[in-house]
Amino acid sequence: MSFIAIKNLTTRYNTSKGLVHALEDVTFSIDKGESIGIAGESACGKSTLGLSIIQMISNGKIYSGKIEFDGKSLLDVPSDEFDKTIRWKEISMIFQGAMNSLDPVFSIQQQFEEILKQHNFEGDSKQSIIQSLNSVNLTESVLKKFPHELSGGMKQRVVIAMALILKPKFVIADEPTTALDVLIQAQIVNLFKKLKKEGQSFMIISHDLAVLSEVAEKIGIMYGGQMIEFGTSEQIFLEPKHPYTKGLLESIPVLSKNTKPKFIPGIPPNLINPSDGCKFYDRCPEAMEKCKKDPPKIKTNTGYVSCWLYE
Repeated sequence: MSFIAIKNLTTRYNTSKGLVHALEDVTFSIDKGESIGIAGESACGKSTLGLSIIQMISNGKIYSGKIEFDGKSLLDVPSDEFDKTIRWKEISMIFQGAMNSLDPVFSIQQQFEEILKQHNFEGDSKQSIIQSLNSVNLTESVLKKFPHELSGGMKQRVVIAMALILKPKFVIADEPTTALDVLIQAQIVNLFKKLKKEGQSFMIISHDLAVLSEVAEKIGIMYGGQMIEFGTSEQIFLEPKHPYTKGLLESIPVLSKNTKPKFIPGIPPNLINPSDGCKFYDRCPEAMEKCKKDPPKIKTNTGYVSCWLYE
């Protein structure tokens, strides 16, 4: 049994212009102790996937599919029970723009204590907070400080410590290294590596494929609200199949090669009125007439690719 199994997950948002098809039939699984990286351009559904798992969709809802976590069907758990027993206790999330998610008028200690209070923590609060801070290489001295007194990297690590405070089994990290300088990014990546060695499982959402290659055993590539390719890190980085995945990898500068990085022409698809066929059809250099139909999902032992080239 997989630790996390997402099956045909479909999530949509209600807007004044109509339904936004943010996720369509997303399917993947990971085993216990594994971490997954989710990549793709902006507005492809990455953050919505994380918010769907932790059930914090605003102005929208999960229309269909299954989310199985450690033997539990999360979509069958009542919202009150989910809030008390699952969210933050078993699955937590580092939200996008984490550095701005701290309340500027409360000290770091007060914000930690609020989390513990909200989840009826019964242990030694102070000791648990200190242990969580130590796990991200911070000391007790930050507790009396306010967010504006911390550097960007320290605030990011505080938010990570807050996500770890109740020792969840699974942590969703949405763009955890965005807007950080390369030295702080390296610290955060090394922190994730350290936590992985201790058995923590992550889902890391990022535009930075280099970060994902460092910390994730499996990679999912998203485009237009769909998971278009999924496999091990080796499969995705060494033998990419989908033309979009190849385009992403070719856009990364490689110092050892005397070639310029390429870009993917065109614009992302309209998810309010999505086309019936492949969402990448208008931008794909290998598009065929049959791509106007629903693309197949070709499965293998460890992954799949949704592309007519592999019919």
